[in-house]
Amino acid sequence: MRRLKFLLRPGWLVLAAVVGLFAYLCFTVLAPWQLGKNTKTEHRNDLISNSINAETVPIGDVVADSTVAPDDEWRNITAAGTYLPDADILVRLQSIEGAPSYEILTPFRLDDGRTILVNRGYVRPINGAEAPPIAAPPTDPVTLNGRVRLSEGTAPGRVPMFEDGAKQVYSIDAQPIGEFIGTDLIDAYIQLEPDQPGGLGTIPLPQLDAGPYLSYGFQWLAFGIMAPLGLAYFIRAEWRERRKEKAAQAAVDGFAADDAAAETTPEAAVSAPAAPPGEPARTFSRRKKPEPESVPLTAQEAKLADRYGNTR
Repeated sequence: MRRLKFLLRPGWLVLAAVVGLFAYLCFTVLAPWQLGKNTKTEHRNDLISNSINAETVPIGDVVADSTVAPDDEWRNITAAGTYLPDADILVRLQSIEGAPSYEILTPFRLDDGRTILVNRGYVRPINGAEAPPIAAPPTDPVTLNGRVRLSEGTAPGRVPMFEDGAKQVYSIDAQPIGEFIGTDLIDAYIQLEPDQPGGLGTIPLPQLDAGPYLSYGFQWLAFGIMAPLGLAYFIRAEWRERRKEKAAQAAVDGFAADDAAAETTPEAAVSAPAAPPGEPARTFSRRKKPEPESVPLTAQEAKLADRYGNTR
C-alpha cells in the first residue's frame, strides 16, 4: 500500500505518462517508419538491379491507362515523340551529388498522342539560388532512352508556382503539374539516360545499398523497451532510498527518546531477579558505594607507618 501511494504522486505519474507515450511512439510510429523506409529502399534496389540486365521496351509496354505499375518503375524504355516548346518546369530545392541544383522537366508528346513529363537532368543555380538560362530541347521528333519513374507526390502546401519568370515546383507529381500547365499528363515521368536529345546534366542512379534505416528501426525498438525498464529501475531505487531514510530517522528518534528518558530519571532502575511467590519484589538501585570510614591508628602503628611509609 505504501508503494502504491508512492507511485501515485503527481511527479511520478507525469513521468510515467511521458515514458509510456514515448514507448508507444517507438513501437507504433518511429520504428515502423524506419523499417518501412528500409523495405522501400530494398525494393527500389531490387528493381534497379533487375533493370540493368533487362531488355529495353517501348514505353507503351509499361504505361497502361496513363499509369505505371509499381513493379515497372526504373524499367529501361524508349519513347518516340516531340518536346513541347517553351514549357520547361523547374524542380527547386534539389541536391545532386551534394550540391544545390534545379531539375528541369519538359512535357513530351508521344506518337500515340499522350503526354508525359521528361526529366531532362539538372542545372546548377547562379548567384546563390537563381536559375541559369535553360537550353531549349529540340523541336524535331526524337526517340529518347530513359527510365520510367513514378510520381513522387506533393507535400501539403508545396503547390506549383510561377516565380522569377519560370514555372517552379517542389516535387515531380504529374497530376498537380498537369493542372498547373493545363495539360493531361501520364501519371509518371521519364528520367533520361546520358547523351539523349535535350538532355542536361545526367542524374545518377541511387547507390544500391540499404542505408541505415534497418539499424535505426532496431534502435527505436530498443529505446521503446529500455524506457519503461529505466523508469522501473529509478522508481525502485527511489523507493529503497526513501525506506533507508525512514529507517535512519526512526533510529535517530529512538536514541533521542532514550536520552530524554535518561535525563529525566535521577537513578536508573536495575531489573532484579523475580521474587519467589508470596514475597515482595525487590528492587535495586545503582547507588554509589560509600567510602570506608577511617580508623584511628594506635601509637605503635603510627610509628611503623612513619618508619615504612605505609598505612593500614
